[in-house]
Amino acid sequence: MHPASRTWTPPAKGPEQPPAQVRRILRLFRPYRGRLALVGLLVGAASLVSVASPFLLKAILDTAIPQGRTGLLSLLALGMIATAVLNSVFGVLQTLISTTVGQRVMHDLRTAVYAQLQRMPLAFFTRTRTGEVQSRIANDIGGMQATVTSTATSLVSSLTAVVATVVAMVALDWRLTVVSLLLLPVFVWISRRVGRERKRITTQRQRQMAAMAATVTESLSVSGILLGRTMGRADSLTDSFARESERLVDLEVRSSMAGRWRMSVIGIVMAAMPAVIYWAAGLAIQSGGPAISIGTLVAFVSLQQGLFRPTVSLLSTGVEMQTSLALFQRIFEYLDLPVEITEPERPVRLERIRGEVRFEDVDFVYDGRQTAPTLDGVAVTVPPGGRLAVVGPTGAGKSTLGYLVPRLYDVTGGRVTLDGVDVRDLDFDTLSRAVGVVSQETYLFHASVAENLRFAKPDATDEEMEAAARAAQIHDHIASLPDGYDTLVGERGYRFSGGEKQRLAIARTILRDPPVLILDEATSALDIRTEQAVQQAIDALSAGRTTITIAHRLSTVRDADEIVVLESGLISERGTHEELVELDGRYAELVRRDTEVAVPVAP
Repeated sequence: MHPASRTWTPPAKGPEQPPAQVRRILRLFRPYRGRLALVGLLVGAASLVSVASPFLLKAILDTAIPQGRTGLLSLLALGMIATAVLNSVFGVLQTLISTTVGQRVMHDLRTAVYAQLQRMPLAFFTRTRTGEVQSRIANDIGGMQATVTSTATSLVSSLTAVVATVVAMVALDWRLTVVSLLLLPVFVWISRRVGRERKRITTQRQRQMAAMAATVTESLSVSGILLGRTMGRADSLTDSFARESERLVDLEVRSSMAGRWRMSVIGIVMAAMPAVIYWAAGLAIQSGGPAISIGTLVAFVSLQQGLFRPTVSLLSTGVEMQTSLALFQRIFEYLDLPVEITEPERPVRLERIRGEVRFEDVDFVYDGRQTAPTLDGVAVTVPPGGRLAVVGPTGAGKSTLGYLVPRLYDVTGGRVTLDGVDVRDLDFDTLSRAVGVVSQETYLFHASVAENLRFAKPDATDEEMEAAARAAQIHDHIASLPDGYDTLVGERGYRFSGGEKQRLAIARTILRDPPVLILDEATSALDIRTEQAVQQAIDALSAGRTTITIAHRLSTVRDADEIVVLESGLISERGTHEELVELDGRYAELVRRDTEVAVPVAP
């Protein structure tokens, strides 16, 4: 028994808590832990080398110069130069490795999101704007680039540098170290406040970017441009886009300025600390405290200045990481979407497919909010090579019935079988080989004719491709084009007419050679003459195949072995064309309406 299937609904669970989210982010880096360990070694080595420089400076000021030891002075100066060279080399290697790891993680994320979306049911895409999906992959993952390529390394580098520098400062003078670190807890508190504020604004900003992407995708497509211009809405669309962009400007400014003054105060205080140290050391000496050598004081201030950069970097990195959590959360939302149409643990694979299709008491409901099912107890059998036609008014459930065979949707009751096997038990490869779909909405890629045809069979030879085009009655037209099969079809195939696009789609399906064919109102958008040409191609495609035709124009279904009439999800009539006309019921009424539309009465 199969559990009742449901179409996509947003995940009910709330966003992950930050600790769980951080652990999940860290797991993304697990495959590259060897490279990250090497980065850690480089960071540690660079921190140790940078800490050595102030001690060399102390020795120069306190020993080499006062004692006039030229050789020692030269050696210590060379040592300071060597530390600078080593730091630069370690920095370049560290950047190379960390950037490579970060880009690999971004690649893994992009691929994971794309693969997840490929597994989503058709209902998800009917309810989600294309621009929203594109924004998740482009803007959200793109916005994480700095985090995954440099933030982790910067965090480790800054933390290591801070620890090493504080240890060195304590070794020089613990009292001055205490003075230097008094305000550090306040700085940490400020940075956390700023980070939470930026995270909230970033979430709003990414949503706005997704809305803009959706607007661009819809209004600047070929169909959008045609609609906008023919409806005289070009200026209105521009104004609407301008308002969306204006909202994004406000969010970008707020994101950039969030906590800026507070972080600037931290910078001012850190920059003023050397003066405080000089002042504190002077007061200590004047009050009879322990003397501090000039070399110690200069070395300490040098370390403190060295502490300033990684400390500010560490605080800023904390802010950026909190901001990035908003981006990761949006990506994880997509990765956590329930994939409801899946293969069973032990899928059935059919090597030879006869093509018998059965609908056994099929029920289907799009979502729990529907008051009536789209399909209710539909039972019909199509024998191998048989031709079934499904007719009925708009919204009767005709297309839904056809889409249950290739599992674009799953039934919510009953079952659909192919050669006696529930389609939910079949592996996806068997289903894709078995069932071909030609719909009214013909989709062609912005690529050549040959590439569009070979999408169905990548290893098809030129001869096979031309034979499929001949069967679809489109070869002669393609051959007459200057570039032949290398002709670009244009965005969504707009360089071709509706009938030509439909015949290209038919040729593509012929090349795939499926034993079961779903024709979803494949000619309803065409004029009568073009429909006749396309119908001849469909007849060639249907020969010897099990065919389920969802029809709006009844002229295309007269020769079907069986015709079923769907009304409100129920089969109200069934039989051949002659039997149903003689019955003089709903089908006969549809035939009379179809005839009146095809042959208008003269005024």
